[in-house]
Amino acid sequence: MIGNDVWLEYDATILPRVTIGNGAVVAAKSVVIRDVPPYAIVAGNPATLVRLRVPPEIAKRLQAVAWWDWDIARITRCLLAISAGDVAAREREAAAPTDNFGGHVGTAVAREQA
Repeated sequence: MIGNDVWLEYDATILPRVTIGNGAVVAAKSVVIRDVPPYAIVAGNPATLVRLRVPPEIAKRLQAVAWWDWDIARITRCLLAISAGDVAAREREAAAPTDNFGGHVGTAVAREQA
């Protein structure tokens, strides 16, 4: 299973029953034989941990926000915060109230970007 927000580089091989955690990066031509933790960077044959993309506490916060489950309008509205790596802005958006149709009402991120 391949998680969300994952970067698989050229010619990477993922063996069956291996899980690639959310936000992980698999380097080019790597052979992944074991599960890859969230927000890890792995490389080699067999792939081994190079480093974590973010500290563990940030990885937990990013997974809790789960921006990849948002609707397209919400993602579009928060694109600057997502691409800039602004975890706090994503958390504010995730906590923002919604209307009865799943839309967000005057979110903090939308006001910041205006």
